[in-house]
This record gives sequence, C-alpha cells and structure tokens, in this order.
Amino acid sequence: MVWRILSFLLCELGAGLAGYLLVGDRGAELGLVAGSVAWFLLDLLRAGRTLRWLRRGAGPDTPVRAGVWGEMGERMRRLLRGRDQQLDAAEARLQDFLAAIQASPNGVVLLGPEGRIEWANATASAHLGIDPQRDLQQLVGNLLRDPGFAAYGAAGDFSHDVVIPGRDSAPGRPARVSVQLHPYAEGRKLLLSRDVTALEQAETMRRDFVANVSHEIRTPLTVLAGFIETLQNLPLEAADRARYLELMAQQAQRMQTLVSDLLTLSRLEGSPLPGTGEWVPVAALVAQVEQEARALSAVLGRSQELHVSAPEGVQVSGAASELASALGNLMTNAVRYTPAGGRIDAQWRMQADGGAEFTVRDTGPGIAAEHIPRLTERFYRVDRSRSRETGGTGLGLAIVKHVLQRHGARLRIDSVPGQGSTFAIEFPASRMRVSAAADAPAAQSATAGR
Repeated sequence: MVWRILSFLLCELGAGLAGYLLVGDRGAELGLVAGSVAWFLLDLLRAGRTLRWLRRGAGPDTPVRAGVWGEMGERMRRLLRGRDQQLDAAEARLQDFLAAIQASPNGVVLLGPEGRIEWANATASAHLGIDPQRDLQQLVGNLLRDPGFAAYGAAGDFSHDVVIPGRDSAPGRPARVSVQLHPYAEGRKLLLSRDVTALEQAETMRRDFVANVSHEIRTPLTVLAGFIETLQNLPLEAADRARYLELMAQQAQRMQTLVSDLLTLSRLEGSPLPGTGEWVPVAALVAQVEQEARALSAVLGRSQELHVSAPEGVQVSGAASELASALGNLMTNAVRYTPAGGRIDAQWRMQADGGAEFTVRDTGPGIAAEHIPRLTERFYRVDRSRSRETGGTGLGLAIVKHVLQRHGARLRIDSVPGQGSTFAIEFPASRMRVSAAADAPAAQSATAGR
C-alpha cells in the first residue's frame, strides 16, 4: 500500500513538474490532473490484466509482477495452486478408496435418496447383474425384481440381510447371494452383496451328512437292539442263538466299517498334502488290493473271475496308505456289485506321456448316466437296498475322490446299464517313475522288434 501511494505521488509530481516547465503555473495544474488520470488508467489496465488472468484459470505466471496488483496476483496464484493440490490429493484418495472397494470380494452399490444407482463395483455386477456404466441412475428395484428383495426394501428393517438368487443361478446350479442395505448420509443407502452359494451348499451337505450318518448307524443299532432283546428274553436253541450272534456280528462290522470310513475322510480332509518324496512300488500296491478283493469275494461267497496285472519296476509318488485305500475301494466295489460268475479285470498301464492309468472293469449291472456325476458324493447310492445287502457304506468313492485330489490324479467313470462299469484312475507323469531295470526288458523287446 505504501508503494501504491508513493507511485501515485511520484506520478503527480512528475506530471506537475513537466507541466510547470512547459507552460508555467497553469501547466502545473494541468499536469497534476493528467498525472492522476494516467495513474488511474495504468492502474485500471493492471486490474484488467489481473481479472482476465483469473477468468482464464489463473495460469502459472501472473500478468503483473510489481505493485499491489502483482502481489495480489501472486497471492491468488499460491492460493489457487494450494487448492488444486488439495483437490488432486482428495481425488487421489477417492480413486484409491474406489479401487479398494472395486477389489473387495463383496459387491458394493451406492444408492441415492430415491434408490437410484450412483456407483457399483465389478463384484456387484457379477452377483446381481448390474452394469456399472449402463445402469447408472437406474432404480435398483427395477433391476433386482426378486420378491424377497422388494419386500425387504419396503419393510425398511435393514438390520438383517436377505438371500436372493444370483445372476448366474440356474435350476441345475443354483447361485445364492446375500444382500443387505445400510442407510447413511442424507437418505442414501449402501447395498452390500455376498456370494453365499458355497456356505448354503456346505450347510446343506452338513445337514445331509448328519442325517445320513444318523440313519446309517441307527439301522444296525436297531437290529442289534432287537437281537439282544431276543437273546435276553427268549430261550433259544443253540443253532438259533449262533445265527443271531452271526447277524449281530455282521451289523457290528457294518458300523465299524462306517466309522472307519468316516475317520478316513476326516483324516484326508485335515492332513497336509502328501509330498513327492515317497515312492510306492506299483506291483506291491496292486498285489495288496488284489488280495483284499479276493478275500471279500470269498466272504460274499461268489465265484468271480478276477484278473489283475501290474508292471514291475514302476513306482508312484504319494502316501502308500491313501493310494491303497483308493485302489482298494474301486476293487471292492467291483466285487460287491458283480454277481457270481462275473468277471473283474484290473490293470495298471503306463501312458505315452509318462503318466499311468489304473483301470477296473466289471460285468455288474451298470450305472445309468444320470447317476454318474453324483457317485463321489458322500452316502450317494444308486440302489440303497442293494448297497446295504453288499455291505457298502456309501463313502468308498468319496474317499477315492479325496485321495486322487491330494495326488493330482483324476477319476473317470464309464458305465452302461446291463453291460458293466469301468472305473479308471489317471495319474500324471509327475507322479510316476520307472526304474532302469524295468526299462531294460522294454528296450530289448523294441530292439528285437526291429
């Protein structure tokens, strides 16, 4: 301000002195007036330049560098630059926040006061079929037409969630999504979605599992209780008593087998994956399961043709007990479901890619195509009455599935009703190795063939 007054006085003094020197006293008066006008015009010009600079967005360089207008322009430039930096920082934080929400495993939808979509992340799109671009400002009730969600929104009680069908839900593969609204500032709402398909399936499996286990144990317990009551209350001949005791032993063995299979499944699900450092001879493994199959066939009193072959010198990597359980379950299933006089062929073959395949073929009744996808489910049976007659627990193929998943192998099932079934385990090349001793006969055979 001092410089502004000083510049005005200097302009007046200079103009008045110039007028006095040129015209005299009258010229001094005119010079003072002309100096004032010139100073105000110059000051108005500087103000106009500063105003245009502000209107154009206040660039990095001020139009006036000196005087009050220069200082004012510089201060404005600093203030605007600080404001821009704050806006940039706020925008960056907002983008980071939106990126975090975008990466959330839960669906997030921001709704305006009228229930219109203001923003949605990709997860919400996958859960609910909302397009983050196309559906902006659309009423969420027009897009989510499930009656349960409509009733939930109309009730106004958002203390709990509501479960509705997901975008990809189909009769064969239902998808379930949990949706909950959370009111926040000025009538807006936050809609959160969560895929609960796996949770509901797990809960259904748990209920079915408990129901199946209870049923499977209750049946032999009922039989045992009946026989015990009979033995306690009725005088029986020695032959009848022996027959009842034999039936009781069968039911006890059935429960023992069921408990053993349940413990095996629990151990498979809770133990770490088998490593690749333990190598099991295939010939010994197949010989063990063959012995168990022949023993079961003898116990069932069936004269079945059982043909088993496995190469020498071949080893498979994994847990010996688990592999024996998987192969043994396939063999014993074939024995149980193949009638007397039927044929069972089990063969271990190496593949061209270095992998291997263990195949069990039987001449049993076969399985209809609609049952095959569910055979590895716990307690699933094609024919429950026949399964109980043969002593099966309904857990054998479930154990096979878990063992194969832990060893990187897979199960293939082919069956035609009336023509028998084929169960094949395919092992990857990374789980197989052949010793040099086993390679030699093959090389000699190849040389002789030339």
